[in-house]
Amino acid sequence: MVTYVRVLILATFAAGWPAVLSAQPPVAAAPSVDLDQPIAMDPQVREGRLPNGLQYFVRRNVTPPGRVELRLVVNAGSVLEDENQRGLAHFVEHMAFNGSKNFPGQDIPRYIQSLGMRFGAHVNARTGFDETVYLLQVPTSPQVIDRTLLILEDWAHGVTFDQEEVERERGVVLEEWRLGLGAGSRLRDAQLPVLLQGARYADRTPIGRPEIIRTTTAAGLRQFYQDWYRPDMMAVIAVGDIDPAAVESMIVAHFRDIPAATAPKPRPRYTIPLHTQPLYSLVADREATGTMVSVFSVAEAGDQRTYRTYRQQMVERLFARLLTSRLEEIAQRPGAPFLAAQSERGLFVRTAVMTSLAALVPDGGAERGLSALLTETERVVRSGFTQSELDREKLGSQLYLDQALAERDKSPSGPLADELVRHVVQDEPVPGIVNEQAMSQRFLPGITLAEINALAAAWIPAPTRVISVSAPERPGLALPTQAALAAVVEVVNRTALTAYVDRFSNRPLLAALPTPGTVARTASRATLGITEWQLSNGVRVILKPTTTKEDEILFRATSPGGTSIAGDQELIPATTAENVVAEGGLGDFSQLDLGRVLAGVTTGVRADIGETEEGLQGGSVKKDIEKMFQLIYLTFTAPRADATQFEALKERLRLSLSNAQARPETAFRDALVSAMTQDHPRARPLTPASVAQMDLQRSVAFYRNRFADASDFTFVFVGSFDVDTMKPLVERYLASLPSIRRVEAAVDRGIRPPSGVVERKVVRGVDPRSQVSIVFNGPFENSEMNRMVVEATGQMLGGNLQRVLREELGGTYGVSVNSRFSEFPTSEYRILINFACDPARADLLTTAAWQVIREFAQQGPSPDQVAGYRGTLNRELEVKFQENRDLLNALVAKVEYGEDLEEVFDLRPLYARLTTEAVRDAARTYLNLQRYVQVTLSPEGR
Repeated sequence: MVTYVRVLILATFAAGWPAVLSAQPPVAAAPSVDLDQPIAMDPQVREGRLPNGLQYFVRRNVTPPGRVELRLVVNAGSVLEDENQRGLAHFVEHMAFNGSKNFPGQDIPRYIQSLGMRFGAHVNARTGFDETVYLLQVPTSPQVIDRTLLILEDWAHGVTFDQEEVERERGVVLEEWRLGLGAGSRLRDAQLPVLLQGARYADRTPIGRPEIIRTTTAAGLRQFYQDWYRPDMMAVIAVGDIDPAAVESMIVAHFRDIPAATAPKPRPRYTIPLHTQPLYSLVADREATGTMVSVFSVAEAGDQRTYRTYRQQMVERLFARLLTSRLEEIAQRPGAPFLAAQSERGLFVRTAVMTSLAALVPDGGAERGLSALLTETERVVRSGFTQSELDREKLGSQLYLDQALAERDKSPSGPLADELVRHVVQDEPVPGIVNEQAMSQRFLPGITLAEINALAAAWIPAPTRVISVSAPERPGLALPTQAALAAVVEVVNRTALTAYVDRFSNRPLLAALPTPGTVARTASRATLGITEWQLSNGVRVILKPTTTKEDEILFRATSPGGTSIAGDQELIPATTAENVVAEGGLGDFSQLDLGRVLAGVTTGVRADIGETEEGLQGGSVKKDIEKMFQLIYLTFTAPRADATQFEALKERLRLSLSNAQARPETAFRDALVSAMTQDHPRARPLTPASVAQMDLQRSVAFYRNRFADASDFTFVFVGSFDVDTMKPLVERYLASLPSIRRVEAAVDRGIRPPSGVVERKVVRGVDPRSQVSIVFNGPFENSEMNRMVVEATGQMLGGNLQRVLREELGGTYGVSVNSRFSEFPTSEYRILINFACDPARADLLTTAAWQVIREFAQQGPSPDQVAGYRGTLNRELEVKFQENRDLLNALVAKVEYGEDLEEVFDLRPLYARLTTEAVRDAARTYLNLQRYVQVTLSPEGR
């Protein structure tokens, strides 16, 4: 798997980059802290370096129990490739799974699967510009850890690069390259050379060049491996439910005898040359899904290991959030110049940080969007932020660390291991959550408004800017010129600007609290730890306290009905109602003001309306649980119609849907939906024409109708709560919800899959990539056991397809097989098979896939397959429901299916009934060769 730098120009807004910041002027701090001292390593981490140069880090962490996360980090990625090696760092990563000294051929995959672990979920690897990381999660028996460390040892020193295995894997690597094709890759390839002008990174993307991948030899791969896979450039990480001393001894035993490199190549440190004049990147693509305007500035990364850097990170994160809040406010105004916008700063590549301003703008609105981005930034330069804005951001700044501290004994091992990976490859300090929270408490109060405002002038300095526009390519839509964009900058610099005024007034969520109802009936299921209440207004409440997290409460609520209740003329307002209300806010609060009044509060609630049901979902920490209940009450009773936000939502939908029509994936998806629903009018996806049918008042009216009667709602709560504490909150905020005791169910609108064979071909797109989907469907007796057998059938079939199509034929990066079940309007199953491939091989691979399907439908699985799958289920059961969300979803599914909750906690007897005969019979029943849909996507010109 390859990874790329996170560039906002390549997609819509991503979650924040890791905060690695450039050097800044000195700032005041508590006198007892020497800001230039390095931050010490978390005392829970055992670290060391072997004589051959290899580093190791070991940490005990008991969540999930019985598991350890292992990482082999190699300080080598695609930036180290010679011109004739482009793509070999990633190819080497693939070959590590295809034969080594102690694990020939496919022995590594076979061994991992014998442990009941899955590829992808528990075994993976990734290649970036600067590093390659191998990831494993395995059980914690000493024998397994020892054997798994032997795999890491082989990856570090014993990959064999058998030529036959190279030939097999070559096709898989090319198929991963093919998966990445599309508008995003074309935009990236056009923009990176400008953004990284003069830097080696600009032409060293990890996927490499297909012509080199097609022709490289085992000897070429081995050369890259020998040059850069050496102990002085490696680290081993182990985090989990382990004895640290014992695992440390194992690591030393496995890795100490790897010989140190003799006359090693120096590991270059590549930088991004800084330019002193603005640069421009203007790119159009026929499959681009929207117009993006971005302004970037790259600077050298400073030393992030000190307290000074940590404090400066806090200052810059606050500044970025403050500026983003200003931009979000603009986006909500009538006729806004952009539909969404944000600012960020963070690590771009190992040696550089990047600051960004980015906005999604209406097509044709690039100049206006750029003007708005720069104007608001310039307003901050001249007038600064206000104290009230900073106070609100400070309230939220400490929340994450406070909650992480509360959960420090329940934090999962994976993110802790990944933090140590970043320590190795990026020098990110790892102080541990106790020390990090203490640092935040020490520094945050001392960050002043003057200090924040002083950062504005250097936030995105003009000489180092790269101004980028990417847009759809179509008649009548022209890219702006460099001269036009430069003129925008000059106009902004000359424009007189008024200071921002913060007009927000803090008010309580509820001006008057509702009159409580009562718990009318209680049922306790002590063996399951579940309490059920029937409230006086008919609401059913299921409560399952857990100790999975110290401070997390989650809920979902469901009721039958959904958009099926709406008539055909009301379908579009009904389908869009949940988004319309979400954009409008609640009660007297706009969406923007609602976010402000909840500053410093960790809670959220959202309504959802599906085809056959409506509901709510959300969560909270303990201290904010009453706020969560108040939001539930408001979401039920006080949706807010906001005409301005409604028009902005329509524009976003119209823009995204219009541009999505150019994407081959959209045409493929639409064809599959059309085939599976027999082109039923109510199953057709939203289109640009649909947006014209949206209606604010009818959406809000439909929403109010769906939430006018709480009597048929079931609420399920899971998390770190006490039932007695919940009772008065439930009585006040849930038992008081409106109740008219109507009896209703979803309406059967006649949407049915075809009962025979349907095959369709879609010709769309310019990239050499095909997609094949095969969907089996039919009637189904819905039960936990039957669902499990169908899922087992799909997973074992998927394993066979993966073996033939990927491993033997090298024709696809992967085959996905998923199972879906529905209870209404009829009980049905679906088995969905999907793979992408070279169009020139699509017919061959489809024929091969059908041969595998037919054989499996006739013969079923082998006893070893069933035993292995059953072992995987039992292995996963050891850590099942370690996340409250997983348990919540399982309980809600039982409620929706009308099944006994006890089955959620008693799966082993069902697993024992999963036999070779059961799966064979299921394969013969559910892989019905007379009832399926097949849709194939091919590019134009094929």
